[in-house]
Amino acid sequence: MAKVAFVGAGNVELTRKILSDLMSSPELAGSLRVALHDIDHDRLATAETLSRRLNAETGAGAVIETSADREAALAGADFVICQIDVGGYDAALADFEIPHRYGVRQTVGDTLGLGGIFRGLRAIPILLGLARDMVRLCSQAWLLNYTDPLATLCGAVLAGTPLRRVAGLCHSVRDTHALLADLIGRELGEIDFLTAGLNHQAFVLRFESGGRSLYDDLDLVMADDPELRGHARAEIYRRFGYFPTESSEHAAEYVPWFLPHEKEVLRLNPPLNEGLRRRVRKLDAYERLRGTLAAGEPVLARWKHFEMASEVIHSMLTGTPREVQLTLPNDGLIDNLPPGACVEVPALVDGAGIHPKPVGALPVQLAALNRTFLNVVELTTAAVLEERRSAVYQAAMLDPNTSATLTLADIEAVCDDLIRAHATYLPAGITDDEAGR
Repeated sequence: MAKVAFVGAGNVELTRKILSDLMSSPELAGSLRVALHDIDHDRLATAETLSRRLNAETGAGAVIETSADREAALAGADFVICQIDVGGYDAALADFEIPHRYGVRQTVGDTLGLGGIFRGLRAIPILLGLARDMVRLCSQAWLLNYTDPLATLCGAVLAGTPLRRVAGLCHSVRDTHALLADLIGRELGEIDFLTAGLNHQAFVLRFESGGRSLYDDLDLVMADDPELRGHARAEIYRRFGYFPTESSEHAAEYVPWFLPHEKEVLRLNPPLNEGLRRRVRKLDAYERLRGTLAAGEPVLARWKHFEMASEVIHSMLTGTPREVQLTLPNDGLIDNLPPGACVEVPALVDGAGIHPKPVGALPVQLAALNRTFLNVVELTTAAVLEERRSAVYQAAMLDPNTSATLTLADIEAVCDDLIRAHATYLPAGITDDEAGR
């Protein structure tokens, strides 16, 4: 039996999607061993009830195990799905409220910006421990990581542990392709896409049908739609020449041109503090699912597409080839981004594993944007691996939105406040006021 371990199984909406896919696949009937792990005992119990219900509804014949002990869940695993949220809602609230006191605007706060930096700082130590446990207990398993920030966390695992089978998963490229097809009135299958860059800052490099670029069609649609034009994403497309994969709420906080400027905020109306609202919606969804389970109602979920982890696992176990967009180490994949950085590229997944597709060099302006992004990623990672507080300051100093809003002194001050707020989750070398300065 193939063992699939869920670390952070209490993220039950994602657990539900993945298990609904896998347990509904006739090819995998009787061949799945599911190990659920979470440090939140109530959520772990909910995940167990959900999984057993799905197993019964589908007749999948899977073996279900639960454990608060991570090592027990990992032992002998073939796939490890990481979907943790270190610090939960309270930590995210601090990520927004403390910068707000200094005048820093944020939208989602999970990738770049002060929210993204500190989300990464909290999660890197946990991911490093997870990866080291995997090296001991399931060295041939694939770590499939959903936890943001993807480029930071996947890169930290590769830089700080011997684990090499690491992939980051995100829906943004798939969702962008569907959006573009819908905007120009085409079927998705008619369009030839090539998309690459970094997670949450990739770009559609090829957007064609029958060898003809469809960007002209998109331009006509946008010219007739003032609302569509009036978003940060559209501004980046217009000025950099390629459509970005991330939504305007994400894209607005990765660059210095929007959130620091009152005039632009009024013009573009980015959804400030959207990250907190998303978390409230997730908490509400969790309670609804608990109600569904308590009522004995069906829980099997059906979607148009498999969840991404389901695609990877199904393809590896059955040999069914699929192309999936993944975050992987830049081993010759994008020529003008740093070797070893984690980049987002298309990859063929089949019974032999994951085979990323090299895309060559990005247009120079896109590579420049990505390198600015990677500066923050690399310093966030260095702060944890070297236990160096000064690297936290430097990551924030080089963050586009933060540096366009605050002075150097205020950047250090807001970082100090955030370090105090999150001290429980950070290495001693960062929390020590005198360390690494």
